[in-house]
This record gives sequence, C-alpha cells and structure tokens, in this order.
Amino acid sequence: MTPERLRSFCLSFNSTVEEFPFSRHPEISAFKVVGKIFALTTLDARPLTVNLKSDPEHAVRLRSAYAGLIVPGWHMNKRHWNTVAVDGGLPDRLVRELVEDSYDLVVAGLPRAERLRLDRP
Repeated sequence: MTPERLRSFCLSFNSTVEEFPFSRHPEISAFKVVGKIFALTTLDARPLTVNLKSDPEHAVRLRSAYAGLIVPGWHMNKRHWNTVAVDGGLPDRLVRELVEDSYDLVVAGLPRAERLRLDRP
C-alpha cells in the first residue's frame, strides 16, 4: 500500500479528518473521527508504518502471526495499539481490515449520540 492509498483509505471513513496535532513533529498525520485518533502515521517515512488501535487479545495474536510486521504500538499504549508495516510485507487487504477495525473500535467508544450522528447519511 502506498502512502497516498493509505491516506485516501483512512479519509474514506465517515466523518474522518486528517490533522497534524504535534508541533514538535509536524510530519505526523493523525486520522481522527469525532476528535479521536484511529490511525497515526508519517506518510513520507520509509518504511511506511501506521499505528492502529486493536482489541488487546487480537493485538497479541496479530503480533505473533506477523512477527516483525506487526509490533506493539510505538509511543502508544502497547496493550491497545499496534504498529503495522504498510509497504509490502502484509497483504493490502489485511492492512485495510486493520485500519477499518481501528476506526470501528474508536467509534464504538464514542458516546451514543455521536455514534448515531455518524450513522446518518
């Protein structure tokens, strides 16, 4: 997956925005839904990686199944976040599923009113 495709895919989710919230690291893209981060990446980094939220048990299984390509989240809560290699080692389909899972987990944690607002066309 290319940086452009990763950005486009992240922005394809309902009510998602890309922000650059870290003044000391202006190159870091934070993809947010209703102000909550679901994907964090530096799109011009090589290798390209993205931090994604994950169910804790699933996170451990992914790290085991894809050792070296999916690791505990860099600078994140390692129980809930993974750093995922995006540029070639994993199938694009899996990367898309992990991004979508991260978005869904963040949305599930939003207040009910916010979740209902996201469901409206």
